[in-house]
Amino acid sequence: MKRLPPLNALRVFDSAARHLSFTKASEELFVTQAAVSHQIKSLEDFLGLKLFRRRNRSLLLTEEGQSYYLDIKEIFASLNEATRKLQVRSAKGALTVSVPTSFAIQWLVPRLSGFHQLHPEIDVRIQAIDRDEWKISDDVDVAIFYGRGNWSGLRVEALYAEYLIPVCSPTLMMGAHPLTSPEALEHHTLLHDASRRDWQAYIRQLGLQHINVQQGPIFSHTAMVVQAAVHGQGVAVVNNVLALAEIESGRLVCPFNHALASKNAFYLVCHESQAELGKIASFREWILALASSEQQSVYLRYEE
Repeated sequence: MKRLPPLNALRVFDSAARHLSFTKASEELFVTQAAVSHQIKSLEDFLGLKLFRRRNRSLLLTEEGQSYYLDIKEIFASLNEATRKLQVRSAKGALTVSVPTSFAIQWLVPRLSGFHQLHPEIDVRIQAIDRDEWKISDDVDVAIFYGRGNWSGLRVEALYAEYLIPVCSPTLMMGAHPLTSPEALEHHTLLHDASRRDWQAYIRQLGLQHINVQQGPIFSHTAMVVQAAVHGQGVAVVNNVLALAEIESGRLVCPFNHALASKNAFYLVCHESQAELGKIASFREWILALASSEQQSVYLRYEE
């Protein structure tokens, strides 16, 4: 069986036949008139038929060209309708979002009702994951990654500028050793997220040699560290985004105004080819606007 003609040549033929003009076809398709002529000639050579009669000031379809155009016209109309239906379907239904566990608990889940109010037709499914490989699996539409933002082959958009900040329960601001300065940390339990590196970096920045960062419990997730701090079990150094809700509620306070600029951040990530499509585009627009709004209105200011 003879192979099908090139789709691009068919698109050019459809436009030229509709306008009966190579010039108008070139304008519609954003190519040169010479490119249109080349595509038509290649299609005629492929078919072994003349499709147009060229006159000095006009362009006419041959009988074969007219018959072919009517068939091609219906095919392109069907393709356009199929594409439209697919795009409509892609704007609805389930949207799977892969998120680091602590970001899901502390930030995304409490805000999801806002997205549902705007897009009740989209059913969000949260997939909390602790990643070793920074990839988007086939069953995931969009993801939140934490790191430096250097993931190739993906659309990567930063959500927040972030800092590591000290937080504790308001109860630790009172008592025999009120936490009113960094020096007072020697009298309090330090709470650690996954390792002791954050506290080590923070203490190093302050130049406090007498603080023992090797003491205190280690938790696997920042959400656990935040809750331990809320319950007065010690002082934590955590991502400002993940502590924001507890600070705004008054359950946590920043005991002193020193922050450690983070080299990492939370990023919205999806496949480049899908970024502007349907439900993914709706979620991207919502979360980026929300993060931007919160970033501008946040009331905490830190000294580096």
